[in-house]
Amino acid sequence: MMDWTDRHCRFFHRVLSRRARLYTEMVTTGAVIHGNRERLLGFAPEEHPVAAQLGGSNPADLAEAARILWDLGYDEVNLNVGCPSDRVQGGAFGACLMREPALVGDCVAAMKAKVDVPVTVKCRIGIDEQDPEAALDDLACAVRKAGVDALTVHARKAWLKGLSPRENRDVPPLDCARVRRLKAAHPDLPIAVNGGIKGPADWHGHLEFLDGIMVGREAYQNPEILLCVDPELHGEAPPVADGFAAIEAMVPYVEARLAEGVRLSSITRHMIGLFPGRPGARQYRRHLATEAVKPGAGVKVLLDAAERVRRSPPVDIAA
Repeated sequence: MMDWTDRHCRFFHRVLSRRARLYTEMVTTGAVIHGNRERLLGFAPEEHPVAAQLGGSNPADLAEAARILWDLGYDEVNLNVGCPSDRVQGGAFGACLMREPALVGDCVAAMKAKVDVPVTVKCRIGIDEQDPEAALDDLACAVRKAGVDALTVHARKAWLKGLSPRENRDVPPLDCARVRRLKAAHPDLPIAVNGGIKGPADWHGHLEFLDGIMVGREAYQNPEILLCVDPELHGEAPPVADGFAAIEAMVPYVEARLAEGVRLSSITRHMIGLFPGRPGARQYRRHLATEAVKPGAGVKVLLDAAERVRRSPPVDIAA
């Protein structure tokens, strides 16, 4: 997610699951080709498997950017054909490309010719006035012909005219049945669903029909949900037992980044969602929000925040 799933976020999420595939923020082809690659695209070896998400619409530029990402060691290159943000619309890529399935196919073919890792696409079921039946079929057929390795579908339309990017997260309603029909029509094409997915009950419900699930906001806002990925989907114990253990596991990483000059808040902002609904969670969030931003803030701030939850008495429901 743009401005959210940076390298600190991904490292934290990897602490919670060995198996989940992690994705970068969407990065434009221009940024990949001409920008500061270490700042934009650097990642820790522990993050594998990790995919890079690209934004762009020029096949030659996408091919060059994909080659760079492959050289950097990414496990997958994903083309975003679903983001409705104003920045993306201004650049004529993201969800706008739902109107140009042939061009998306050309982009996929150009990237496939340059890399030896999976090239995937993330899209919507349609945009604006498009009929989702025709729009999604046209896109799927184009990218399948181009050799796409998998397709992830955000199961709602994007309204580029009249709705903000925030509103596009919830409006119009999800249509997961449309994604299932697509899978039925293309049984040999790996298809995953995205949008409004919560906990394991949702995961198993989707996986009865589809090949995968992509969880965005829920994993960010309630990161402890990732502790369920390994046991629920792979029959393996999670890397850590709970949010407290996750914080302890993050300490060496936090200390190393602080020594490099990274501000504590740049890391802890991704950890605010720990301990949802638990006594002391509000104090945990408040402590990080007020103390982690201060100059010189160190790892003790994070540990002290966790103590506010650990020491909070349980709520007496009967009272």
